[in-house]
Amino acid sequence: MSDINIRISGKAGRITLTRPDALNALTYDMCMAIDAALLAWANDDTVQVVVLDAEGDKAFCAGGDIAEMYHTGTKGDFDYGRRFWRDEYRMNARIFEYPKPVVSFLQGFTMGGGVGIGCHGTQRVVGESSQISMPEVGIGLVPDVGGTLLLALAPGRLGEYLGVTNTRMGADDAIFAGFADLYISQSDWPGLITALEADGDPICLTEAATTPEPGRLRDLQDDVDRHFAGETLGDILITLRGEDSAFAAATLKSMERNAPLSMACTVEMLHRLRGSLLSMRKALDLEYRFTHRAMEHSDFLEGIRALIIDKDRKPQWKFADMNVPISAVGKMLQPLHGDALTFEEG
Repeated sequence: MSDINIRISGKAGRITLTRPDALNALTYDMCMAIDAALLAWANDDTVQVVVLDAEGDKAFCAGGDIAEMYHTGTKGDFDYGRRFWRDEYRMNARIFEYPKPVVSFLQGFTMGGGVGIGCHGTQRVVGESSQISMPEVGIGLVPDVGGTLLLALAPGRLGEYLGVTNTRMGADDAIFAGFADLYISQSDWPGLITALEADGDPICLTEAATTPEPGRLRDLQDDVDRHFAGETLGDILITLRGEDSAFAAATLKSMERNAPLSMACTVEMLHRLRGSLLSMRKALDLEYRFTHRAMEHSDFLEGIRALIIDKDRKPQWKFADMNVPISAVGKMLQPLHGDALTFEEG
């Protein structure tokens, strides 16, 4: 497959995304190829570590290739998108639950679907160019591919903030928020991958790690926790609108570009997930409740039209005044029963 290069090199199972001109966006076939490789290597003693990387300087993976979802969805065919998300989420769970070390090297943009393959492993490496984000609410979706698990585990209320503002995280921010583990200069990555192939031991990564330049999130924590402590999107908006500060103004400006229904559902999802019963499968199940309904009942198709197809950047969102009824959130997140996400064991 020209979009991805999967092979065994020494003691490492290697998965390299090879469509840099498309910012290594994931297609359905790429997702399935990754899943098949992981399944095959799980019980292969030859493979002691899995290494995920990508060609090009601009992006590890800028998300899923959603053009086909738009074209099928606008014709009333929702099955393709639902199959894509269902099978992608199963692959995300496989990475998270994998019995062997999974190392990812995350240069440039790692967004959406890229987080799903790059940020659930055991050693997630960032460098000078890394920019990680969950921007789904900007296209009428919600953070998915297991991203709600990471957001729910982020310090304080950073999960809500990152999930509804599309904020991009550099290396230090990503480590602080729990999306990455190690900062290593990108010039050292090729040599480290060679070492992983030679001995299959990720200890070399820890030895090579250094401290990145300070990010912004640590300094914003108090503001974030104060403004995002409410139970609903409406609560958050009340506090932001009631404060005359640079943080409140900038945050509101970011949120005003995004789909209100998506933001409201994101806040609700994180509140439901936090607690002792939090798990990857629970997060993916909740995400799939939204995405299964996304093309038919949310702003997803309109978001894709406005930002990717027509590029007029003027989406006509539902609940444009940001007053999202609790009932609308409940309908998007209610159980799917017979259509619920399931996980194949193996």
